[in-house]
Amino acid sequence: MKKLFYLVFLTIFIGACSSGKNALDKGNYHEAIGKAVSRLSNDPDNRKAQQVVREGYPMAIDYYQEEIDQILSGNERLKWSKTLRVMEQVNLLSDQVRRVPAARRLVPSPKVYTSELNEVKNKAADEHYQEGLQLLQRQNREDAKQAFLNFREADRLVPNFQDVLAKMNESKELATVKVIVEPLPAPSMSYELTADFFYNQVMEAMNNRFPAESFVNFYTPDEAEQAGLKYPDMLMRLAFYDFYVGKPAHYEETQTLDRIIEEKVPVKVSRDSTRYEIQKVRRTGKIRIITDEVASGGLLDVKIEDFQARKLLLDNKIPGEFMWRNRYGIFVGDEEVLTPEERKIINNKAILPPGPQDLFLEFTRPIYSRLNETMTNFFRRYN
Repeated sequence: MKKLFYLVFLTIFIGACSSGKNALDKGNYHEAIGKAVSRLSNDPDNRKAQQVVREGYPMAIDYYQEEIDQILSGNERLKWSKTLRVMEQVNLLSDQVRRVPAARRLVPSPKVYTSELNEVKNKAADEHYQEGLQLLQRQNREDAKQAFLNFREADRLVPNFQDVLAKMNESKELATVKVIVEPLPAPSMSYELTADFFYNQVMEAMNNRFPAESFVNFYTPDEAEQAGLKYPDMLMRLAFYDFYVGKPAHYEETQTLDRIIEEKVPVKVSRDSTRYEIQKVRRTGKIRIITDEVASGGLLDVKIEDFQARKLLLDNKIPGEFMWRNRYGIFVGDEEVLTPEERKIINNKAILPPGPQDLFLEFTRPIYSRLNETMTNFFRRYN
C-alpha cells in the first residue's frame, strides 16, 4: 500500500514539474510557460499544462509590464537597456506560445513588441553612447575600457549609431596597453637561429592570448615603427644567461644477472606419453649497460618596464635544463633472465648526441611554458 501511494505521489509530482505548475506557483513565469508549452507540444490535451498556459501567460504579461513601469519611473542608470531586456523576454515567451498550436489556441493574441522595441533599442543605444562619452572624458585607461564596452553595446543595438565607430576606436586606443617586446639576443652567433625561433614563438603565443581586439597589444620593434608607436606603455626585454652545453659523458656498467624463473619442463610418463610440469630453474647472464649523456641549461631573464616612468614592473629569472640520454647494451646468456626494460636497452643502438642548436632548443622548452604562464598572469590584470 505504501509503495502504491509513493508511486501515485511520484507520478503527480513529476506531472506537476513537467507541466510547469510548480514553477508557476513560485512566480517563475518564464520557466513555467516554457515547461507547459513544451509539454503541450508532445501532449496537446494535457490539462495541467493547459491550465499553466491559460492562467500563467496573462500573469506573466502583467508582471513584466509592472517591471517595465517600475524601471521607467525610476532614475536608474541604463534604464532603457533594462527595459529592452524585459521586452525581449516577453517576445521570447510569446514566440514559444505562437510556435505550438495547442498553446496558441489558449492564447490567441500573444503580446509582441515590434515598433516599441525599435524605439527602445534606439534609446538604449543612446544611453550606452552617452555613458561612454562620460567615461571617455575622464581620460584614464580603466574608464576608457568601460567606455569602449558601452560604445560597442550601442553599436550592437543600433549598428553605426551616430559616430560610435570613431568613439570605439578612440576609447580602444586609450584603453589598450601597448607593449614592445625587444628581440632576444642569442648567447652567441651559433645560437642565433634558435633564439629567433624562441622569440617568434613567444610573440605568437602572446598575440593568440591577447589578440588585437583585447586591451593588451604586443609589438616587435619593426611593427611598432610601422604603427608609428614611439611611446609604448611598456617595454619587455628577454635575455639568456649562464647558458651551457656540457661535455659528452660516457658511463659503462656491467651486471651479472641471476634469476630463478618458472618454466614448463617435459616429463616422460611412459614410452608414448609426456606431460609438462612447472619447475623452478636458474637462468643467468651478463649485461653491460652503456649510457651516453649531454646536459644543457641556462636562465632566461625577463624584465618588463614602464616606458614613461622608467620603472621596473617585473624582474624574473626562469631556469631551464635538458638532459639528453641514450642507453644501449650488450648481453650474453639466457634471454629469459632479462626484464622488459633490459630488453629495450640491448635493442637500442649507439647514436650521436644532438648538436648545440638542438640542445639549446630543448632546454628552452620548459622555459617557454613557464614564460607563457608568467606573461599571461602579469598582463591579464590589464585586459
